[in-house]
Amino acid sequence: MVRDMISDVSSSKTKTKTVKHTCPNCGHHELEVFYEVRDVPVHSCLMMSDQSEAVNFPSGDVVLGFCDRCGFITNTEFDAKWSSYAPNYEDQQSYSPTFNKFSLKLANHLIDKYDLHNKDIIEIGCSKGDFLLLLCELGNNRGVGIDPSVVPGRVESEAADRVTFIQDYYSEKHSEYVGDFICCRHTLEHVQPTSEFIKTVRKSIGDRDTVVVFEIPDNTRVLKEQAFEDIYYEHCSYFSPGTLARLFCDSGFEVTDLYCDYGDQYLLIEAKPVAMPSDKIHPFEESVSDVAQDVQLFTEKITGKLDYWKKYLDDAHAKQEKVVVWGSGSKCVAFLTTLKTIDKIQYAVDINPHRHGKYIPGVGKEIMSPEFLKTYQPDKVIVMNAIYTQEISEMLKNMGVSTEVVAL
Repeated sequence: MVRDMISDVSSSKTKTKTVKHTCPNCGHHELEVFYEVRDVPVHSCLMMSDQSEAVNFPSGDVVLGFCDRCGFITNTEFDAKWSSYAPNYEDQQSYSPTFNKFSLKLANHLIDKYDLHNKDIIEIGCSKGDFLLLLCELGNNRGVGIDPSVVPGRVESEAADRVTFIQDYYSEKHSEYVGDFICCRHTLEHVQPTSEFIKTVRKSIGDRDTVVVFEIPDNTRVLKEQAFEDIYYEHCSYFSPGTLARLFCDSGFEVTDLYCDYGDQYLLIEAKPVAMPSDKIHPFEESVSDVAQDVQLFTEKITGKLDYWKKYLDDAHAKQEKVVVWGSGSKCVAFLTTLKTIDKIQYAVDINPHRHGKYIPGVGKEIMSPEFLKTYQPDKVIVMNAIYTQEISEMLKNMGVSTEVVAL
């Protein structure tokens, strides 16, 4: 049983307990809390120009609750008032060749599978517009991107004159933007009223045959690997394949495909609208009891994972080694604030030039360009996402930086 298990998390103790809280996916009124991290930044990717402002950035609590009715996991302490996404929310990943290779593969897959040529494409939560522009370039499509953090003109593209960007949160007022294809990547995990959100998308489609594709982090991997660096305040919603599929089926869709990609970090769902609720179960779906087992595994092993990394940083600090974190985004913030070891590193490095010279919310460390390491010559570089290890190792070698590269 998940209930009544106890786990030590960082400096605080976390008890699994039943709380009165409505599940945003299925409406069940009880959740089982199994993981708590207190006083973490309410945003990880809002770039701060002032170090003092970054250090004193508002904080909140992560208290994850598991729904034993549908398997969904949510932050029961999440407060939507902190959802302040703006142009200085910097999450653009397209400066990485590794990520661009994946995006190109995904774009070609979707274009070929759904014949996305000369079509109208909508992207909900388009970030800076990279993927939408790519879809429109490769398929000669037209696009509308909706995101409060979008910066029109940031990404140069031959399709720019065929794409309209709306700097806003997606809501019912945007229901006129439907088109032939709707995609939404790494946005749903930031949405607390998940059922309401997906039903809004479904309502906007009406009786059209519009295909929808959503991409989010896969929480099964987070639980099984105790990937605490992927648990942070903005991510209020945590999906496994089954919980995601059940949400879409309950919201008027039929799941046509369900799979993981990008080193099994990303969970993707492809779905089509149906008139009657679908009871089809995709082979990739897991049961609620499977999720409960993953939660139990997480609670049993998370303390050991946290203790390992705390000791690793403490030992390096005791040896006066220079430790750098590569990747200054959400994983970095969660890594340092969950471990309460901000003082054990001096710098974070990032390839995104729009982050350079800025300070990390709640951490206060200055974000440096990779070239900084030529003179700094760190003893250790901790890579926040293992999928970039080879790319980063090659960059370090080309810069003449000899160091130990360690991946989370």
